[in-house]
Amino acid sequence: MPLFNKGSSKNRGSNGLDDQHHGGSYHGGGGHHAPPPGGPPNAHQSPGRTNGHHQQESGGGQGNQAPVTRPKLVFHCQQAHGSPTGIISGFTNVKELYQKIAECYDIPSDDILFCTLNTHKVDMTKLLGGQIGLDDFIFAHRKGRPKEVEITKTEDALGLTITDNGAGYAFIKRIKDNSVIDRIKHIEVGDHIEKIDGKALVGHRHYEVAKMLKEIPRGTTFVMRLVEPLKAGFANIGPRSDPRASSKKGYGSGKQTLRFKANGQAEVEDAPDDNNLAAVEKINSLLENFMGINDNDLAQQIWDLGQQKGNTMEFAEAVDESDLEAFGFTDDFIFELWGAITDAKAGRLKK
Repeated sequence: MPLFNKGSSKNRGSNGLDDQHHGGSYHGGGGHHAPPPGGPPNAHQSPGRTNGHHQQESGGGQGNQAPVTRPKLVFHCQQAHGSPTGIISGFTNVKELYQKIAECYDIPSDDILFCTLNTHKVDMTKLLGGQIGLDDFIFAHRKGRPKEVEITKTEDALGLTITDNGAGYAFIKRIKDNSVIDRIKHIEVGDHIEKIDGKALVGHRHYEVAKMLKEIPRGTTFVMRLVEPLKAGFANIGPRSDPRASSKKGYGSGKQTLRFKANGQAEVEDAPDDNNLAAVEKINSLLENFMGINDNDLAQQIWDLGQQKGNTMEFAEAVDESDLEAFGFTDDFIFELWGAITDAKAGRLKK
Protein backbone atom coordinates (compact mmCIF):
# COMPACT_ATOMS: atom_id res chain seq x y z
CA MET A 1 0.00 0.00 0.00
CA PRO A 2 1.10 3.53 -0.45
CA LEU A 3 2.86 6.28 1.44
CA PHE A 4 -0.48 7.89 2.16
CA ASN A 5 -0.37 11.44 3.42
CA LYS A 6 3.31 11.64 4.21
CA GLY A 7 2.84 15.36 3.71
CA SER A 8 0.89 17.72 5.87
CA SER A 9 -2.68 16.80 6.65
CA LYS A 10 -3.67 20.44 7.08
CA ASN A 11 -5.84 22.38 4.68
CA ARG A 12 -7.31 19.29 3.04
CA GLY A 13 -9.67 20.12 0.23
CA SER A 14 -13.03 18.43 0.12
CA ASN A 15 -13.23 18.52 -3.68
CA GLY A 16 -16.95 19.13 -3.38
CA LEU A 17 -17.53 15.62 -2.03
CA ASP A 18 -20.50 15.09 0.24
CA ASP A 19 -21.13 12.62 3.05
CA GLN A 20 -22.08 8.97 2.89
CA HIS A 21 -25.31 7.11 3.48
CA HIS A 22 -26.78 3.64 3.08
CA GLY A 23 -28.69 2.98 -0.06
CA GLY A 24 -29.43 -0.60 -0.88
CA SER A 25 -30.76 -4.03 -0.16
CA TYR A 26 -28.76 -6.94 1.18
CA HIS A 27 -26.33 -8.70 -1.16
CA GLY A 28 -24.25 -11.52 0.27
CA GLY A 29 -20.54 -11.26 -0.41
CA GLY A 30 -20.52 -9.59 -3.76
CA GLY A 31 -23.82 -8.74 -5.42
CA HIS A 32 -23.70 -4.99 -5.80
CA HIS A 33 -26.51 -3.69 -7.90
CA ALA A 34 -28.28 -0.66 -6.56
CA PRO A 35 -31.75 -0.83 -5.03
CA PRO A 36 -34.67 -0.61 -7.44
CA PRO A 37 -36.47 2.69 -7.84
CA GLY A 38 -38.26 3.49 -4.63
CA GLY A 39 -35.99 1.06 -2.79
CA PRO A 40 -36.86 -1.12 0.20
CA PRO A 41 -38.29 0.56 3.30
CA ASN A 42 -34.89 0.68 5.00
CA ALA A 43 -33.10 2.38 2.12
CA HIS A 44 -32.02 5.85 3.12
CA GLN A 45 -31.47 7.38 -0.26
CA SER A 46 -31.19 11.13 -0.33
CA PRO A 47 -33.42 13.18 -2.64
CA GLY A 48 -31.94 14.09 -5.97
CA ARG A 49 -29.38 11.29 -6.04
CA THR A 50 -29.10 8.58 -8.63
CA ASN A 51 -27.77 5.08 -8.18
CA GLY A 52 -24.61 5.68 -10.23
CA HIS A 53 -21.21 5.50 -8.61
CA HIS A 54 -20.84 9.20 -9.17
CA GLN A 55 -22.72 12.00 -10.78
CA GLN A 56 -22.59 15.69 -11.51
CA GLU A 57 -25.13 17.62 -9.52
CA SER A 58 -26.38 21.03 -10.54
CA GLY A 59 -27.14 23.58 -7.88
CA GLY A 60 -30.73 24.62 -7.47
CA GLY A 61 -30.08 28.20 -8.46
CA GLN A 62 -32.90 30.69 -8.60
CA GLY A 63 -33.61 33.19 -11.34
CA ASN A 64 -30.77 33.41 -13.86
CA GLN A 65 -28.06 32.04 -11.58
CA ALA A 66 -25.65 29.69 -13.35
CA PRO A 67 -25.94 26.06 -12.21
CA VAL A 68 -23.16 24.60 -10.07
CA THR A 69 -21.33 21.97 -12.13
CA ARG A 70 -18.55 20.97 -9.75
CA PRO A 71 -18.49 17.14 -9.74
CA LYS A 72 -19.69 15.27 -6.69
CA LEU A 73 -17.95 11.90 -6.67
CA VAL A 74 -19.98 9.18 -5.00
CA PHE A 75 -18.87 5.55 -4.61
CA HIS A 76 -20.76 2.41 -3.68
CA CYS A 77 -19.43 -0.06 -1.13
CA GLN A 78 -20.26 -3.23 0.75
CA GLN A 79 -18.70 -5.22 3.55
CA ALA A 80 -16.94 -8.13 1.86
CA HIS A 81 -18.65 -10.78 3.99
CA GLY A 82 -22.09 -9.40 3.04
CA SER A 83 -24.05 -6.23 3.89
CA PRO A 84 -26.42 -3.66 2.45
CA THR A 85 -24.95 -1.42 -0.23
CA GLY A 86 -23.56 1.82 1.16
CA ILE A 87 -22.92 5.11 -0.61
CA ILE A 88 -19.86 7.08 0.46
CA SER A 89 -18.19 10.32 -0.51
CA GLY A 90 -16.18 13.16 0.97
CA PHE A 91 -12.80 11.41 1.45
CA THR A 92 -9.37 12.53 0.24
CA ASN A 93 -7.20 9.67 1.56
CA VAL A 94 -7.47 6.06 2.66
CA LYS A 95 -7.91 6.80 6.36
CA GLU A 96 -10.83 9.09 5.57
CA LEU A 97 -12.26 6.43 3.23
CA TYR A 98 -12.18 3.86 6.06
CA GLN A 99 -13.83 6.38 8.36
CA LYS A 100 -16.62 7.01 5.85
CA ILE A 101 -17.23 3.26 5.49
CA ALA A 102 -17.20 2.87 9.28
CA GLU A 103 -19.75 5.66 9.69
CA CYS A 104 -21.88 4.15 6.94
CA TYR A 105 -22.12 0.81 8.76
CA ASP A 106 -21.74 2.05 12.36
CA ILE A 107 -18.54 0.04 12.97
CA PRO A 108 -15.11 1.12 14.29
CA SER A 109 -12.83 2.34 11.50
CA ASP A 110 -9.96 0.26 12.90
CA ASP A 111 -12.09 -2.84 12.27
CA ILE A 112 -11.33 -2.54 8.53
CA LEU A 113 -8.24 -4.44 7.43
CA PHE A 114 -8.19 -3.45 3.75
CA CYS A 115 -10.45 -2.90 0.75
CA THR A 116 -10.66 -4.58 -2.62
CA LEU A 117 -12.18 -3.17 -5.79
CA ASN A 118 -14.98 -4.92 -7.70
CA THR A 119 -14.66 -8.22 -5.83
CA HIS A 120 -15.57 -9.41 -2.33
CA LYS A 121 -12.78 -12.00 -2.45
CA VAL A 122 -9.36 -11.65 -0.82
CA ASP A 123 -7.79 -10.95 -4.21
CA MET A 124 -4.54 -9.04 -3.86
CA THR A 125 -4.60 -8.08 -7.55
CA LYS A 126 -7.74 -6.05 -6.78
CA LEU A 127 -6.39 -4.34 -3.68
CA LEU A 128 -7.38 -0.70 -3.22
CA GLY A 129 -4.31 1.49 -3.34
CA GLY A 130 -3.68 5.14 -4.06
CA GLN A 131 -6.35 5.50 -6.69
CA ILE A 132 -9.90 4.36 -7.37
CA GLY A 133 -11.51 4.14 -10.79
CA LEU A 134 -14.65 6.24 -10.98
CA ASP A 135 -16.71 3.13 -11.74
CA ASP A 136 -15.09 0.96 -9.06
CA PHE A 137 -17.16 -0.73 -6.37
CA ILE A 138 -15.45 -0.89 -2.96
CA PHE A 139 -15.53 -3.97 -0.72
CA ALA A 140 -14.32 -3.54 2.87
CA HIS A 141 -12.70 -6.57 4.54
CA ARG A 142 -13.14 -6.52 8.31
CA LYS A 143 -11.19 -8.17 11.11
CA GLY A 144 -12.02 -11.81 11.67
CA ARG A 145 -10.47 -14.51 13.82
CA PRO A 146 -7.13 -13.85 15.55
CA LYS A 147 -4.56 -16.65 15.62
CA GLU A 148 -1.07 -17.20 16.98
CA VAL A 149 1.40 -19.31 15.03
CA GLU A 150 4.80 -20.57 16.23
CA ILE A 151 7.35 -20.38 13.42
CA THR A 152 10.91 -21.70 13.22
CA LYS A 153 12.99 -19.75 10.73
CA THR A 154 14.73 -22.66 9.02
CA GLU A 155 15.73 -20.55 6.00
CA ASP A 156 17.03 -17.01 5.58
CA ALA A 157 13.84 -15.92 3.82
CA LEU A 158 10.37 -16.73 5.12
CA GLY A 159 8.74 -16.34 1.69
CA LEU A 160 6.43 -13.45 2.59
CA THR A 161 5.59 -10.36 0.59
CA ILE A 162 4.07 -7.73 2.86
CA THR A 163 1.99 -4.66 2.07
CA ASP A 164 -0.10 -2.34 4.24
CA ASN A 165 -3.48 -0.69 4.14
CA GLY A 166 -2.30 2.92 4.41
CA ALA A 167 -3.86 3.18 7.86
CA GLY A 168 -1.50 1.26 10.13
CA TYR A 169 -2.08 -2.42 9.30
CA ALA A 170 0.58 -4.52 7.56
CA PHE A 171 -0.69 -7.73 6.01
CA ILE A 172 0.43 -10.61 3.80
CA LYS A 173 0.07 -9.97 0.09
CA ARG A 174 1.87 -13.01 -1.29
CA ILE A 175 3.32 -16.29 -0.03
CA LYS A 176 6.10 -17.88 -2.06
CA ASP A 177 5.55 -21.49 -3.05
CA ASN A 178 7.47 -24.08 -0.98
CA SER A 179 8.69 -21.41 1.44
CA VAL A 180 8.77 -21.60 5.25
CA ILE A 181 5.42 -19.81 5.50
CA ASP A 182 3.86 -21.80 2.65
CA ARG A 183 4.40 -24.97 4.67
CA ILE A 184 2.36 -23.51 7.56
CA LYS A 185 -1.24 -23.92 6.40
CA HIS A 186 -2.69 -21.71 9.14
CA ILE A 187 -1.14 -18.60 7.54
CA GLU A 188 -2.95 -17.14 4.54
CA VAL A 189 -2.81 -14.24 2.12
CA GLY A 190 -4.75 -11.31 3.61
CA ASP A 191 -3.76 -12.04 7.22
CA HIS A 192 -2.86 -8.91 9.19
CA ILE A 193 0.44 -9.25 11.10
CA GLU A 194 -0.57 -7.83 14.47
CA LYS A 195 2.35 -8.88 16.70
CA ILE A 196 5.74 -10.59 16.56
CA ASP A 197 6.81 -12.16 19.87
CA GLY A 198 4.36 -9.91 21.68
CA LYS A 199 5.58 -6.71 20.04
CA ALA A 200 2.60 -4.77 18.67
CA LEU A 201 2.96 -3.81 15.00
CA VAL A 202 -0.18 -1.74 14.51
CA GLY A 203 0.94 1.61 13.12
CA HIS A 204 4.12 0.20 11.56
CA ARG A 205 4.65 0.43 7.80
CA HIS A 206 5.03 -2.73 5.75
CA TYR A 207 8.75 -2.21 5.14
CA GLU A 208 9.34 -1.96 8.91
CA VAL A 209 7.57 -5.28 9.48
CA ALA A 210 9.44 -6.90 6.58
CA LYS A 211 12.77 -5.64 8.00
CA MET A 212 11.91 -6.99 11.45
CA LEU A 213 11.15 -10.45 10.03
CA LYS A 214 14.27 -10.40 7.86
CA GLU A 215 16.47 -9.61 10.87
CA ILE A 216 15.25 -12.62 12.89
CA PRO A 217 18.26 -15.00 12.99
CA ARG A 218 18.05 -18.27 11.13
CA GLY A 219 17.17 -21.13 13.46
CA THR A 220 15.11 -18.89 15.77
CA THR A 221 11.60 -19.86 16.83
CA PHE A 222 9.17 -16.96 17.22
CA VAL A 223 5.43 -16.38 17.58
CA MET A 224 3.44 -14.34 15.07
CA ARG A 225 -0.05 -13.15 15.99
CA LEU A 226 -2.25 -12.74 12.93
CA VAL A 227 -5.80 -11.54 12.29
CA GLU A 228 -7.54 -13.03 9.28
CA PRO A 229 -10.22 -11.23 7.25
CA LEU A 230 -13.79 -11.95 8.36
CA LYS A 231 -15.24 -14.82 6.37
CA ALA A 232 -18.82 -15.75 5.56
CA GLY A 233 -20.64 -18.47 3.67
CA PHE A 234 -20.78 -16.66 0.35
CA ALA A 235 -17.65 -18.12 -1.24
CA ASN A 236 -19.39 -19.03 -4.48
CA ILE A 237 -21.17 -15.73 -4.95
CA GLY A 238 -19.44 -13.19 -7.18
CA PRO A 239 -20.16 -9.58 -8.06
CA ARG A 240 -22.96 -9.15 -10.56
CA SER A 241 -22.73 -6.91 -13.56
CA ASP A 242 -23.53 -3.34 -12.67
CA PRO A 243 -26.42 -1.85 -14.67
CA ARG A 244 -25.60 1.58 -13.31
CA ALA A 245 -22.33 1.98 -15.21
CA SER A 246 -22.54 4.98 -17.48
CA SER A 247 -21.63 4.90 -21.15
CA LYS A 248 -20.91 8.61 -21.19
CA LYS A 249 -17.41 9.96 -21.60
CA GLY A 250 -15.58 11.43 -18.61
CA TYR A 251 -17.07 10.49 -15.27
CA GLY A 252 -18.21 6.91 -15.29
CA SER A 253 -16.28 5.86 -18.39
CA GLY A 254 -13.69 3.93 -16.43
CA LYS A 255 -10.97 6.00 -18.10
CA GLN A 256 -10.46 8.28 -15.12
CA THR A 257 -9.52 7.65 -11.51
CA LEU A 258 -9.70 9.42 -8.18
CA ARG A 259 -6.09 9.53 -7.04
CA PHE A 260 -4.99 10.24 -3.48
CA LYS A 261 -2.08 12.68 -3.30
CA ALA A 262 0.67 12.83 -0.68
CA ASN A 263 -0.36 16.40 0.14
CA GLY A 264 -3.75 15.22 1.39
CA GLN A 265 -5.70 16.15 -1.73
CA ALA A 266 -7.60 13.82 -4.03
CA GLU A 267 -7.76 14.59 -7.74
CA VAL A 268 -9.46 13.07 -10.75
CA GLU A 269 -6.87 11.99 -13.31
CA ASP A 270 -6.75 9.95 -16.48
CA ALA A 271 -6.07 6.27 -15.90
CA PRO A 272 -2.37 5.24 -16.16
CA ASP A 273 -1.11 4.44 -19.66
CA ASP A 274 0.67 1.23 -20.69
CA ASN A 275 4.16 2.61 -19.97
CA ASN A 276 3.06 3.65 -16.50
CA LEU A 277 1.49 0.27 -15.72
CA ALA A 278 4.54 -1.62 -16.99
CA ALA A 279 6.87 0.63 -14.96
CA VAL A 280 4.89 0.09 -11.75
CA GLU A 281 4.92 -3.69 -12.27
CA LYS A 282 8.69 -3.75 -12.86
CA ILE A 283 9.49 -1.40 -9.96
CA ASN A 284 7.27 -3.51 -7.70
CA SER A 285 9.21 -6.65 -8.60
CA LEU A 286 12.44 -4.84 -7.66
CA LEU A 287 10.92 -3.70 -4.34
CA GLU A 288 9.87 -7.26 -3.60
CA ASN A 289 13.37 -8.60 -4.21
CA PHE A 290 15.07 -5.77 -2.32
CA MET A 291 12.73 -5.32 0.65
CA GLY A 292 10.16 -8.11 0.67
CA ILE A 293 7.30 -5.66 0.15
CA ASN A 294 4.78 -5.05 -2.60
CA ASP A 295 3.38 -1.55 -2.93
CA ASN A 296 1.79 -0.31 -6.14
CA ASP A 297 1.60 3.22 -4.85
CA LEU A 298 5.19 3.36 -3.66
CA ALA A 299 6.13 2.06 -7.12
CA GLN A 300 3.91 4.76 -8.67
CA GLN A 301 5.62 7.42 -6.55
CA ILE A 302 9.05 6.24 -7.73
CA TRP A 303 7.88 6.27 -11.36
CA ASP A 304 6.40 9.76 -11.02
CA LEU A 305 9.66 11.03 -9.53
CA GLY A 306 11.82 9.34 -12.16
CA GLN A 307 9.83 10.64 -15.13
CA GLN A 308 11.01 14.16 -14.38
CA LYS A 309 14.72 13.29 -14.24
CA GLY A 310 17.29 13.01 -17.00
CA ASN A 311 19.92 10.72 -15.49
CA THR A 312 20.77 8.50 -12.54
CA MET A 313 22.39 11.28 -10.51
CA GLU A 314 19.34 13.55 -10.78
CA PHE A 315 17.10 10.66 -9.80
CA ALA A 316 19.28 9.71 -6.81
CA GLU A 317 19.31 13.32 -5.57
CA ALA A 318 15.53 13.55 -5.94
CA VAL A 319 15.10 10.35 -3.91
CA ASP A 320 17.38 11.70 -1.17
CA GLU A 321 15.37 14.93 -1.01
CA SER A 322 11.99 13.15 -0.82
CA ASP A 323 10.29 10.96 1.78
CA LEU A 324 11.70 7.96 -0.12
CA GLU A 325 15.00 8.65 1.64
CA ALA A 326 13.61 6.86 4.71
CA PHE A 327 13.78 3.53 2.86
CA GLY A 328 17.58 3.60 2.70
CA PHE A 329 17.86 2.51 -0.93
CA THR A 330 21.42 1.51 -1.83
CA ASP A 331 23.24 3.00 -4.82
CA ASP A 332 22.94 -0.32 -6.65
CA PHE A 333 19.20 -0.40 -6.06
CA ILE A 334 18.81 3.20 -7.24
CA PHE A 335 20.62 2.18 -10.42
CA GLU A 336 18.24 -0.77 -10.92
CA LEU A 337 15.22 1.48 -10.36
CA TRP A 338 16.56 3.98 -12.88
CA GLY A 339 17.05 1.17 -15.41
CA ALA A 340 13.39 0.19 -15.02
CA ILE A 341 12.30 3.83 -15.39
CA THR A 342 14.33 4.42 -18.56
CA ASP A 343 13.10 1.13 -20.06
CA ALA A 344 9.51 2.17 -19.36
CA LYS A 345 10.06 5.64 -20.83
CA ALA A 346 11.37 4.05 -24.02
CA GLY A 347 8.43 1.63 -24.19
CA ARG A 348 10.61 -1.43 -23.71
CA LEU A 349 8.50 -2.77 -20.82
CA LYS A 350 5.15 -2.86 -22.62
CA LYS A 351 3.44 -6.24 -22.49
